[in-house]
Amino acid sequence: MDHQMKSLLGIELPIIQAPMAGVQGSALAIAVSDAGGLGSLPCGMLTPEQVIDEINTIKRATANPFNLNFFCHQVQAYDAQQHASWQTQLAPYFNELGVECESQPNGASRVPFSHEMADAVEAFNPPIISFHFGLPEPILLKRVKSWGTKVISSATTLKEGLWLEAQGVDAIIAQGFEAGGHRGMFLTRDVSTQMGLAALVPQLASQVQVPVIAAGGIGCHQGVKAALTLGAVGVQVGTAYLLTNQATTSPLHRAAITTDAAMHTAITNVFSGRPARGIVNRVMRELGYMSPHAPDFPYAAIELTQLRQVAEKHYNSDFSPLWCGQNSQACRAICASELTLSLAGKIQ
Repeated sequence: MDHQMKSLLGIELPIIQAPMAGVQGSALAIAVSDAGGLGSLPCGMLTPEQVIDEINTIKRATANPFNLNFFCHQVQAYDAQQHASWQTQLAPYFNELGVECESQPNGASRVPFSHEMADAVEAFNPPIISFHFGLPEPILLKRVKSWGTKVISSATTLKEGLWLEAQGVDAIIAQGFEAGGHRGMFLTRDVSTQMGLAALVPQLASQVQVPVIAAGGIGCHQGVKAALTLGAVGVQVGTAYLLTNQATTSPLHRAAITTDAAMHTAITNVFSGRPARGIVNRVMRELGYMSPHAPDFPYAAIELTQLRQVAEKHYNSDFSPLWCGQNSQACRAICASELTLSLAGKIQ
């Protein structure tokens, strides 16, 4: 299986570090790539200039392959009526914290891959680009593939995997229901369609011709071996890296991961407008995990971020997105390189 990942992505170990916007930068990607895995840089919340700076930092530090990850969601127009309803739901929290909610129509921080971003990264001939929420428009996808870049994307159902294969991806990430952070779902909004890893990987592996990479709940070498047995050629791991030395996970987030609270995670849309798995906290419990009032992605974050910023100053995570998968016990406060080697069975 290691050989398949080497021929596919040029890496020695069958380990991809999941891109995790908000809790990492280039340091984590460098550590994983240096160890022989595939380090990933989340770019969906960065400007083209910031992406260029991070790529230069990675290339100065390692000659090994790395992955650039982008969102490719369809941007909806800011809906003032929708936000008025959302602000009504959140008004008691703003009153409690003693702050006024500010309407910020241009405040969304997550942007999809664009020709402007392609202009910024093209000169680097990126070896691998991964996408979340499907794929960019055909002309943009064709442009990326013309660089010789390997393209991979996440599927949460068999239907999504078949669609990705038809569009010409080089590999498919099978994102099981166990995975932390945003669901990569893009052909439906119905979270009941989501499958666990043990069901999803064999279905995809038996019905697509491109390699399948398993993601969700994997945090040890035994988990990696199990995923390969199911038909994957490699794994993508995110949650297990949250406590590593190179992660920028906040003290509040780190603290939550190390408590019993991390044993209860849920899929929620209240933080961004799209389903994502995180540790259950107050705002999730009180608003409902999947709120019908949450504005479309990524606009729901405009109001929640205001609450979060105030609360976190008082060491309060009631309004913080504590992204985490179902296997938080795999998290270890060690060097990311050491964790990568451990996942691959190279060290104990």
